Amino acid sequence: MSESTTTTLHRRQFLKLSGFTGTGLMLGLSLKANGESVIEKITRSYLDKERLETIAGNTDAYNLTPFVIIEPSGTITIMNPRPEIGQGVFQSVPSLIAEELEVPLDGVTILQTGGQKKFGNGQFAGGSASIRTSYTQMRQIGAAAKDMLIAAAAQQWGVPVAECYADNAKIIHKPSGKTVGYGAVAEAASKLEVPKNPALKDPKDFKILGKRYPRPDVPLKSTGKAIFGIDVKVPGMVYASIERCPVFGGKLVKYDDTAAKKVKGVIGVETCERDINGHHSVGVAVLAENYWAALQGRKALKVTWDYDGHESFNSNSFAESLRQAAKEEGAIDHEQGNFDKAFADAPVKLEAFYETPVVSHSAIEPMNCVCSWHDNNKIEIWASTQVPGRIMDQFTKKYNIPEENITIHVLFSGGGFGRRLYPDYVEEALELSKKVGKPVKSIWTREDDTKMGPFRPMTFSAFKGGLDANGNPVAFQHKVISPTLDGNKNYDKTKANKTMTEGISEQKYEIPNMKNLFVFQYMPVPLAAWRAVTSTTLAFSHECFLDEMAVAAKKDPMDFRMAMLSKPSDTKTLMQKLREVSKWDTPLPKGWGRGVAQWEFFAGIAGYVIEVSKKGNGIKIEKAYAVIDLGTVVNPDTVEAQVQGAAVMALGAAIKNGITFNNGQTVQSNYNNNPIVRINEMPPVEVHIIANGGPVIKGVGEPGLPPFAPALCNAIYAATGKRIRKLPFDINNIV
Repeated sequence: MSESTTTTLHRRQFLKLSGFTGTGLMLGLSLKANGESVIEKITRSYLDKERLETIAGNTDAYNLTPFVIIEPSGTITIMNPRPEIGQGVFQSVPSLIAEELEVPLDGVTILQTGGQKKFGNGQFAGGSASIRTSYTQMRQIGAAAKDMLIAAAAQQWGVPVAECYADNAKIIHKPSGKTVGYGAVAEAASKLEVPKNPALKDPKDFKILGKRYPRPDVPLKSTGKAIFGIDVKVPGMVYASIERCPVFGGKLVKYDDTAAKKVKGVIGVETCERDINGHHSVGVAVLAENYWAALQGRKALKVTWDYDGHESFNSNSFAESLRQAAKEEGAIDHEQGNFDKAFADAPVKLEAFYETPVVSHSAIEPMNCVCSWHDNNKIEIWASTQVPGRIMDQFTKKYNIPEENITIHVLFSGGGFGRRLYPDYVEEALELSKKVGKPVKSIWTREDDTKMGPFRPMTFSAFKGGLDANGNPVAFQHKVISPTLDGNKNYDKTKANKTMTEGISEQKYEIPNMKNLFVFQYMPVPLAAWRAVTSTTLAFSHECFLDEMAVAAKKDPMDFRMAMLSKPSDTKTLMQKLREVSKWDTPLPKGWGRGVAQWEFFAGIAGYVIEVSKKGNGIKIEKAYAVIDLGTVVNPDTVEAQVQGAAVMALGAAIKNGITFNNGQTVQSNYNNNPIVRINEMPPVEVHIIANGGPVIKGVGEPGLPPFAPALCNAIYAATGKRIRKLPFDINNIV
């Protein structure tokens, strides 16, 4: 796939590329080289305030934002605006710049941006957006820098620019063979006009992109040198452990801290507020010289809560309320043709009801943050977060503090999955620091993380489908019954919510009559986006019901879907690839079954064929074939890891018990009763990548999750005749 751009990049316009307001370069900045190895520099950069502020906080000496910094010594620094939460962006995003800049990735220092507006609006990790929204822009940055360096070298030698090229951080004069390192011409290059139309490399010439390139964060994590939020220590820091009301919606009445203050190391007790997606609460924090003392002091607190009637909430009653709400007509999400007439006239009619549970994010690294409010409203934050840009924007407004008074250090995260999109845990620590006048490190226990939420909501789906006499689909309806993520108790029920009906009306299947609906039902617990958001629940029900229609039509499930894909589409291409790699048309051994599912939504598109076999009263997952369509791939290794990781989470949400509520409280508390999938439970997941180019670049981190559960349940039906319409299910007790 060849790339070109028609963007005109004047000096100021270059700072305002789509999605990266303020993106640019800083060339020739004089910084002392330290002679460290790449690993040492990366490790050091995460906590080296002086170096980070010297680079990121520079006063734009050359009037270009410092995404690329080339020092006279030849040291090259690339700023990464996307937080690394395990998805590989610490390698993939800087790779886009490095490829066009003609520098090997292991020859640069990567530093994380901290929400400063000069680095643009793209400082977040979520929505599988890192590559799909920055692919061209970040490459343009590298290409423009390279062109400026070449021009500076040509000027220095007095030769035509056309006779020079860049390679391995050097400019080379083709006729004479003369070379000069980037550092030697960086200052001169920085004085040149930014190229108006930097040419991008033809992908056939890529040295990094599309290759299985080592991730620079892996050595750090495998040797224990990586610094996560929970590792941070700063001078004068105290620890906080926070007791929160166990009943969602309850209020603090009073507390007795007499016993808590007798615990050795405890220095004080303060209240702090938590706000998350429409839910406000007040907790009681014990502050101490060390975490153990803070935790023991917390256990010694005597707190009186007013549950205010919220203790009546429980999962069973709420599930029944969703079933009753399904009887409502609902708000129209999408309508085409005349569904009501087509369904009424259809010779074959089907109806089904599907249920999915509440699940937790359960990141391995629990929520934590270090905050320091000091020196007349200056704030310094060390956090494992997905949203440094949001924190900067939110805190400058909330506390009326200028951006230059806020410093955010973004650390490696031990998992995010959407939980770290919400800075409630950061605000708690910041409020406590302001009260006590010291840096505060707040650490959530695993029980806090499990019980306090936010959670992926319970989502139910009601279906109607109609087939003609030949088994062709003529009518289809998917009604979603669920709360919304924003915690709005007074949601307007006459309106559909596109977040909660995500993808159900955008599938490429050609069905002439469709009427999809949304029914709102309030849920009084904190809710939030979970990896792949609502597609994680809706794909399961949607693709399983299509399988039910195929069975009613007496057609092969793959053939049934392909018959609805007469027009060219990414879905059709993906399904054809799935059929091929899974050898769908090859007979399976007796007692085995195959299932297929795909899902396309805002983040991208992927599909699975899963094979299972009977095992006693249960089933064994023999193998999963995954196909993901990206358009363009940066690092196949990372893609494979992300799809396999998504499959792990999808399997957990399908067969593990999830989260339930009783007496207004979360029943589960830790991995012992909220388990995750173990390695011996995972089948082989064979990943195939479609990267055929095209104008649309798709996401990686989330698309591999939604179609796993429906493919699995469809395979179970094929093997056992048992249709699973409710998650989770017991994989060892199917028949």
